[in-house]
Amino acid sequence: MLIAESEPALQGGQKVKIECEIVNTDRAVGTTLSCHVSKRFGEPGLPDDTIHVMLNGSAGQSFGAFLAPGITLELEGDANDYVGKGLSGGRIVAYPPKRSNFRSEENVIIGNVCLYGATSGKAFFRGLAAERFCVRNSGAIAVVEGCGDHGCEYMTGGKAVILGPTGRNFAAGMSGGIAYVLDAGGTFAGRCNTEMVELERVHDQKEIDELRSYIEEHLAYTGSEVARRVLESWPSVLVSMVKVMPVDYKRVLEETANRAAATAHVEADEQCETPNAKIEPLPVDIEDSAPDAEAIKQHAVVVDKLRGFMKYKRRGDPYRNPKRRANDWKEISARQNPEDLK
Repeated sequence: MLIAESEPALQGGQKVKIECEIVNTDRAVGTTLSCHVSKRFGEPGLPDDTIHVMLNGSAGQSFGAFLAPGITLELEGDANDYVGKGLSGGRIVAYPPKRSNFRSEENVIIGNVCLYGATSGKAFFRGLAAERFCVRNSGAIAVVEGCGDHGCEYMTGGKAVILGPTGRNFAAGMSGGIAYVLDAGGTFAGRCNTEMVELERVHDQKEIDELRSYIEEHLAYTGSEVARRVLESWPSVLVSMVKVMPVDYKRVLEETANRAAATAHVEADEQCETPNAKIEPLPVDIEDSAPDAEAIKQHAVVVDKLRGFMKYKRRGDPYRNPKRRANDWKEISARQNPEDLK
């Protein structure tokens, strides 16, 4: 149904608005539509909010998985696990029914493992996320009002704003990206796994403005009372905002900034510097910043970071000598040696 109603956008780029009901047996809503967008428009997709789908009800698993740029899924209700899995540039908004009388910040609105492996896009959730929120996020921006255990686990890029309490073991294995946690109760330090991260305060004005803009978007899209209270008390609330910063990621950002600053101030001297020296952009994913020279030398691997796969040239196992293999019941092919399998 979504594909048929989105034809004006798919054919001519016209803006489309769709309203429909959803139940928990409706899985991976928006994924096939994203496939059609990607096939016709490639990785850039459509302009922001070209296809706006408003849904009412309880969504099944993998709601908005691999959502492409130009598609907005706005859900009035709740959703199961894997919301925004592999989010690829789209926007997901979820909030409780407008007639509900409970406090959204005290109730779970999305299930486990949401935004797993997301590469880009934005997500705004008015309510709590269950466990493993933003696990392996590598580029998406997300705002939620609290989360369960293992939040931002193995995160390598993107930003997560948590406007409420978290569960235990937050940031375990987090090597990139930044998380901002509103620690009103002062208990977050005991719930965070600090093996790979440092806990800081937000001081840089540019960063403060960027963080505020995410919360403003959250208010605009979801009508969040938590976001409203935060913005009304912004200076005092900012004191309670904890910045979760991976140590290696911070070092990479600082080194990149220093190189950019040094390049910008070097005089145009033909003997020491070319006048059009390229300034590298800040890395989105920590894994992009530290290539393994030895691995590159051995394998010459092409990495497709947007999709998270490594491209290898296909190599089959060689067949054993037929005279030898005719005398036993072992495999007909000879396994590659350990060096080739690395």
